[in-house]
Order: sequence, then structure tokens, then C-alpha cells
Amino acid sequence: MNKSDLIQGLVKLTGQKENMSEKKVTEVVNLIFKSFTDELKRGGRVEIRGFGSFVVREYDSYIGRNPKTGSNIKVTAKRLPFFKVGKELRENVNSSK
Repeated sequence: MNKSDLIQGLVKLTGQKENMSEKKVTEVVNLIFKSFTDELKRGGRVEIRGFGSFVVREYDSYIGRNPKTGSNIKVTAKRLPFFKVGKELRENVNSSK
């Protein structure tokens, strides 16, 4: 599932009850994703009970190797988002075998 699949599913689901347009649903989905991104930028944590949590992991700089030339290069420090799956989701996925 990608973002447009999510939007189409929500349009179909809400269209029957509240008559939300695709444009309105797209705005809501974009607002949710922007809120998640802003919180992670601030170093916060996003937790969705039963699904999982997103956190930012910080990595120090290090000396790496260019695989093409074999020369050493400095890799700068970075911050990357990390997803930790929730217990309920993990159990649901594993029970479908």
C-alpha cells in the first residue's frame, strides 16, 4: 500500500458516511504525515498504539570506504527515522501464517 492507495481507501470508506471528497481526504493524510515529520524533526517520538512507534536515531560520523575506488571517505553524522513495530501488529502478522 502506498499513500495514494491509503487516500483512495479512505475516500471509499468516508464517502459512504460523511461524503468527504478526495481533496479533503488528501489534505487530512498530508496533515498527519506533516505532523509526524515535524515531531521527528524536533527529536520527538510518534507512537500509534497497537501499530508501532517512530523515533529518530542519531549516528556519529565515521570513516568509510568508497567501494568503486577503494579510497577512504568521511561519512558525516546523520539522523535517521526508525520504526519499531508494536506487539499487537507483530502478533497479527505472525498469526496469519
